Amino acid sequence: MNRVETALIIGGGIAGPVTASALRKAGIEATVHEAYDTTANDTDGVGGALTIAPNGLAALGLLGVEEAIRDIGQPMPDMVFENGRGRRLGKAAGLPGLPPSRTVRRADLHRVLHDHAVAQGIRIEHGKRLVGVDEAPDGVTARFADGTTAGADILIGADGIRSTVRTLIDPAAPEPQYVGLLGFGVGTYAANGAASGPAGVMHFAFGKRAFFGHWTQSDGSTALFCNLPWPEPMTTAEARAVPAADWLRRLRAAHEGDVPAEEILRAATPEMLLVAGPLELMPPLPHWYRDRMVLVGDSAHAPSASSGQGASLAIEGSIQLARCLRDIPDPTTAFAAYQRLRRPRTEKIAADAAKTNNSKAAGPVAKALMALLMPIMTKTVMTPEKMFGATHRHRIDWDEVVLP
Repeated sequence: MNRVETALIIGGGIAGPVTASALRKAGIEATVHEAYDTTANDTDGVGGALTIAPNGLAALGLLGVEEAIRDIGQPMPDMVFENGRGRRLGKAAGLPGLPPSRTVRRADLHRVLHDHAVAQGIRIEHGKRLVGVDEAPDGVTARFADGTTAGADILIGADGIRSTVRTLIDPAAPEPQYVGLLGFGVGTYAANGAASGPAGVMHFAFGKRAFFGHWTQSDGSTALFCNLPWPEPMTTAEARAVPAADWLRRLRAAHEGDVPAEEILRAATPEMLLVAGPLELMPPLPHWYRDRMVLVGDSAHAPSASSGQGASLAIEGSIQLARCLRDIPDPTTAFAAYQRLRRPRTEKIAADAAKTNNSKAAGPVAKALMALLMPIMTKTVMTPEKMFGATHRHRIDWDEVVLP
């Protein structure tokens, strides 16, 4: 069978441009088709921050993008665990021999990855919302809502947790699962009076009624995120339809007495509030691929945001998919090898994140017990190496040949 030479990539967020760049490195021409009319920026609802862990940085290094991410990201080598009153329960320092994780604005990350792909000559087409796929023995044709079509040897779904490609591969695939928490951010782009200590330390705090995190940014401002327990499932659109002033009142009530969340929220205005929406995860999928279609990133294995690994896993998967297509001529066999390489790792990380979600939504008794046990746990079962070693030290050998 002839080797794959062309690919259609559906989705221009994180996994899409990275997959296109990795395929270019593997000698495969790819075109990215993005449903929205422009690349994401701070004004179109794709705001907030995310973390690129050392394993994600290493994968980007294979494509020559690592330095650009370092330039836009704030290094975050250390983590501190606290109760809602600001009392330290434990600390996890960065792993020896590894660069620190980088906290980046999502919009900045999208821009850097987009610009890197375009600089390599990769075509990114906007306003291309996928509505269907026509399959043939030797290729696929994508049909878009604007009436246009595009063809290639294979089609890659990098279209996120609500993937259209996933439903085409398997109409019975499970839906994303709501984990019982809504995400909010505030202060990310504005200075305020609530100091979080030196820059580069991420504080994770178990408040009285909700979980929150805070850190000092390089400009001296304090950034805050909140995970608010919310029993009823709610879509991002539904959450954003609620007036920001209403959410701010709820968050102030939930974090009354919490340090420094109470002070930050008291000074915040509705305009400063980012409504990220529900925290969700993808249950394990029966099928990552079918015939000449395959999934990458959140469309295949979205862990909860609590993992801190969503972007890094998507980047890793993009690299591994390109390696498999480079070395295995038959696309279905290449997809099977890719799934074999990725599934155990992504499912383990997702399962660990699900446990973290449970602790965030814990009641007062469980939180009190956690406060008692945390100082012991961070010195025994929760040492940095035990918590993050296998995840953060993972490296992909680009030059190693992938076997069927």
